[in-house]
Amino acid sequence: MFHVKQSEKTSANESFGMDTPLARELADLSARRRALEAAKVEFAGDTRVLTVSNQKGGVGKTTSAVNIASALAGLGAKVLVIDLDPQGNASTALGVPHSADTPSVYDVLIDEFPLAEIVQPSPEDPNLFCAPSTIHLAGAEIELVAQVAREHRLRRAVEDYLVDNAMDFVIIDCPPSLGLLTINAFTAASEVFIPIQCEYYALEGLSQLLGSIQMIQKHLNPALHLSTILLTMFDGRTRLAQQVAEEVRTHFPDQVLETVIPRSVRVSEAPSFGQTVIAYDGQSAGAIAYREAAVEIASRIATQSKEK
Repeated sequence: MFHVKQSEKTSANESFGMDTPLARELADLSARRRALEAAKVEFAGDTRVLTVSNQKGGVGKTTSAVNIASALAGLGAKVLVIDLDPQGNASTALGVPHSADTPSVYDVLIDEFPLAEIVQPSPEDPNLFCAPSTIHLAGAEIELVAQVAREHRLRRAVEDYLVDNAMDFVIIDCPPSLGLLTINAFTAASEVFIPIQCEYYALEGLSQLLGSIQMIQKHLNPALHLSTILLTMFDGRTRLAQQVAEEVRTHFPDQVLETVIPRSVRVSEAPSFGQTVIAYDGQSAGAIAYREAAVEIASRIATQSKEK
């Protein structure tokens, strides 16, 4: 029988796998966790109202809206999420009831309910609140056509709400279309936050969305500007993802966050438990990425200049 003598300096467990991709990834995650624990962000300015929008579906729009909101709340910000998508996925992820008989954004837009009457606290964080969506919102597009000042209804409701309810962030999750619901969101917000999937078709959707933003600036809301772009579903192993990221950064160097959101099983699993990934598994790679993105967003001074 042969025996292999172990090195006196390093044990087998210490030497095995120290320079493998997995080991490097774990070391990187540990370093990023420590950096997040040390991060300090202050919230003392005016309320920032962001509309999270992309006309292309499946880009991680709602996922990004709720996870950024949860991460900001974890940093100490008071955050209101307005679920403007009839599917109600943001309400589900934040653990907020949104059955058909629940007072919702529909009542605010159509019957002019005060926003304060429908806002619910999220069980996830005492700083996190949600104005839920219900299935009734699916018909709001048609009903709004006949309403007076139909494009400004959400803006007025948000402004009235903020008079008595101090918030650091209002994040509006839009449906993947440019109907009256999305136009209401653009009119109510000052900043546009665009999640972009790192795939080729995402670039086409971005150019269409920029045209929509310019139209809103010209006719309804001159203060609206593109402040934030977040790259989602990033797979660093593919050349295409890297090329898309490089191209977006080239065209929008000031708006694209340094943080990218990787493809993550944990991020996909969390909504089925009625949670964001921040609450579901806050130490996972996806959660850490969203927490880093939230620190970036909170640390940035909102640009007041309009997109030309």
